[in-house]
Amino acid sequence: MARAFLFVLDSFGIGGAPDAGDFGDDGADTLGHIAEFCAAGAGDRAGLREGPLSLPNMAALGLLHAAKFANGRLPAGMELPERVFGVYGAASEISRGKDTPSGHWEIAGTPVTFDWGYFPTEGDAFPPELVDAICREGDVPGILGNCHASGTDIIARHGEEHMLTGKPICYTSSDSVFQIAAHEHSFGLERLLDFCETVRRLLDNYNIGRVIARPFVGTTPKDFVRTGNRRDYSVLPPEPTLLDRLTGAGRTVHAVGKIADIFAHQGIGRLIKANGNTALFDATLRAMDEAEDGDLVFTNFVDFDMLYGHRRDVPGYAAALEAFDQRLPDLDRTLKPGDIVILTADHGCDPTWRGTDHTRERVPVLVFGPGVRTRSIGVLPSFADIGETVAKHLGLEPGLHGRSFL
Repeated sequence: MARAFLFVLDSFGIGGAPDAGDFGDDGADTLGHIAEFCAAGAGDRAGLREGPLSLPNMAALGLLHAAKFANGRLPAGMELPERVFGVYGAASEISRGKDTPSGHWEIAGTPVTFDWGYFPTEGDAFPPELVDAICREGDVPGILGNCHASGTDIIARHGEEHMLTGKPICYTSSDSVFQIAAHEHSFGLERLLDFCETVRRLLDNYNIGRVIARPFVGTTPKDFVRTGNRRDYSVLPPEPTLLDRLTGAGRTVHAVGKIADIFAHQGIGRLIKANGNTALFDATLRAMDEAEDGDLVFTNFVDFDMLYGHRRDVPGYAAALEAFDQRLPDLDRTLKPGDIVILTADHGCDPTWRGTDHTRERVPVLVFGPGVRTRSIGVLPSFADIGETVAKHLGLEPGLHGRSFL
């Protein structure tokens, strides 16, 4: 048998999605625009980073070649490596959304072929009857926000009033999501999580993909900060995923970070929480050491999206990519004969793009491990090919969607 390690660099798109125009994202390119800004000096930040974007390890795994497959050009200021190691290419998404569940479910072999529900951008985001039900069944005196907003901005705007009144801060985005921010101490973390479960139930008829708990601490807008106790409440995938198939075959799925939340804790054998990319990487290495033959370690590295993409922070995103790249040799040293590692993403979040939302893009697919021979796979027609590749590597029967590229 063998083991598989599937790592999602949350929002690390590489442009070129053929249907980007349908999402208002024609020309969005997370990697390409970060590289362009860095090459022009616009990615510099004193004490953090400077100069062209430098990702030598991912470049050696074929990242720049994958970017050219995706959008027809190489990222600015980044030199092609002398040699490429492993299997490399890009993948297009066929799911009908550019959100986290759609991307991850499709990676796990289950594309989203239905339309999610969304909230309007003009006026109040949430219908009065929903707000009334939330307040009544959630036992709160009202809600604050009720709009499309950036999470950090809306906490700064309403945090003090929330602490005085006990009204949770409720907001949404262009994704199919209902987000709830509340203070961990004045409102209470457990109360927030219970409240989110109530809202999750009330939203089922609205076909909303996720309810997200956004706890924060602090006393004023100057020091409000979100904590690592975020929790996502997702609907169940529409059919069994790769995770269910592995669990049904007696294997263990080690879910690191928010993976378990994304899959509504279905098909998860072991849940491992950590806060921030560095801690997630450390937790992933420990999970890899403990994984047995036939197991899957599945990690989401959320900081790229949450801290830098949505906040349109080019230097921060670039520095996070460079820090991740520097740690890839640590992964390589843990591998055993028969293991494979797949690096990919679930969507884009171009920090140079208008607004603060995800962007429709192709994603990189970089595969390495002992015995993995170097070759190009071009552009895969669906993220589901990634899940089917893991399935084949671990000896499962083919699923309904996607095709292994092994």
